[in-house]
Amino acid sequence: MKKNLFAFAGKRRNWSIPYILFLGFFVVVPLILIVYYAFTSTTGGLTLGNFTKFWNQPEAMHTFVFSIGVALITTFICLALGYPAAYILSRMESKTAKIMVLLFILPMWVNFLIRTLATVALFDFFRIPLGQGSLYFGMVYNFLPFMIYPIYNSLQKTDKNLIEAAQDLGANPSQVFFKTILPLSVPGISSGIMMVFMPVISTFAIAELLTINNIKLFGTTLQENIYNGMWNYGAALSLIMLLLIGLTSMLNSEGNAKAAEEGGLI
Repeated sequence: MKKNLFAFAGKRRNWSIPYILFLGFFVVVPLILIVYYAFTSTTGGLTLGNFTKFWNQPEAMHTFVFSIGVALITTFICLALGYPAAYILSRMESKTAKIMVLLFILPMWVNFLIRTLATVALFDFFRIPLGQGSLYFGMVYNFLPFMIYPIYNSLQKTDKNLIEAAQDLGANPSQVFFKTILPLSVPGISSGIMMVFMPVISTFAIAELLTINNIKLFGTTLQENIYNGMWNYGAALSLIMLLLIGLTSMLNSEGNAKAAEEGGLI
């Protein structure tokens, strides 16, 4: 028995079994259930009614489009703030940079809801009305570290010899940045955009707490339907969101491949 156990554990491929089981139970099975409920009615029959219901509801469509707009604006603000911060960190000494990165990541150790509630209390203390402005503030505050770290990591791995070569060839600081540093940091920018854009679309707690539920995002619509027992319509909304995220991921992968190809040619 022991020999069989050791022989089983000795094979590398057998160590992948726990991961396969985990993916099967917590990824594949939920996705199958989402697809099943999305294409079935409450009676169990096949239907496209859940999707036509979404397209025929102006409020749901408006929420969907508005959520994409919020995600795009939040991503743009995070990129505008995160890239300079990541660039400055990459130029610092190693020890100082590590401390600063830790300070950026430190708030992430606090529970997501507690951070958001603390933000609500802060706005209340300064008597700032809650609305669309507070929504964007909360989104940027919560997701900015997810933009900074990938870009910082990408800039840290940049070959300094390429920068020195550009300087030796007579490039001025702006040319060095736009022709060398920025193109080489594209993978980090793409990762940061994905890590901000995707969760912003699906989040609902920030919108509920920082706007007193006056502004509804797509995640809120999805959560309300699931909470009220409308599993079929909720699953259809989930599938639409998953398809949007999947399409964004594919475009991002193609963009990275093209950037790497162009970088190789240069």
